[in-house]
Amino acid sequence: MLTTIQDLLKTFTRGSQEKPLDHKHAVRTATVALLVEVARADFGVEDAEREMILRIIERHYAVTAEQARLIADEAESHADDATCLHPLTRLITSQCSLDEREEIVRLLWEVSFSDGHVDKHEEHLVRKVADLLYVPHNRFIKAKLEGGAS
Repeated sequence: MLTTIQDLLKTFTRGSQEKPLDHKHAVRTATVALLVEVARADFGVEDAEREMILRIIERHYAVTAEQARLIADEAESHADDATCLHPLTRLITSQCSLDEREEIVRLLWEVSFSDGHVDKHEEHLVRKVADLLYVPHNRFIKAKLEGGAS
């Protein structure tokens, strides 16, 4: 995953003579990869978590169920090779406002709460991602409360 994200970042910073990367696609892929990582944090992905990720993609990115599945598959393949969250969060931080980053944290909480139980590993990962996204603690708590209510 690190190589793929580095490739995305390299493409993102290329000069005007080369085809520019679709910034929204890169951020979307990074965001969904984080959703997958949270689902995996407790060492197993429940069906409820997998379904929640697909619903989030459909709702948040206004895509069809088939498109959501393709996006999830792409992000999951990135997450399979993950060794570090920093490239993902760096890309998101560079492209998203604080409100958008808070929304990503809320989506992470939705995945965490989707199986009816927030595992300590899931909570730790969401906290870590929120810190890497520079989401202040008060907004982290707000996102947690909103994510659990969904």
